[in-house]
Amino acid sequence: MIINNDFEIGYLLVAFALLGVILVGALLGVLHLDRWHPKLVGAAIGALLGFALIEAVPMFT
Repeated sequence: MIINNDFEIGYLLVAFALLGVILVGALLGVLHLDRWHPKLVGAAIGALLGFALIEAVPMFT
């Protein structure tokens, strides 16, 4: 997949942030780690992982 547009990068970051909200936020909620807001932490982790994947994948191809 070739990403050559800012809109595509933003779309992927939003998609990974939403996945982080769903997956990591639910995991932190189930584990009762409510010191910080679980969905906010999940969104941050998802966005960071998405950005890292966007930057790392072109290196492998």
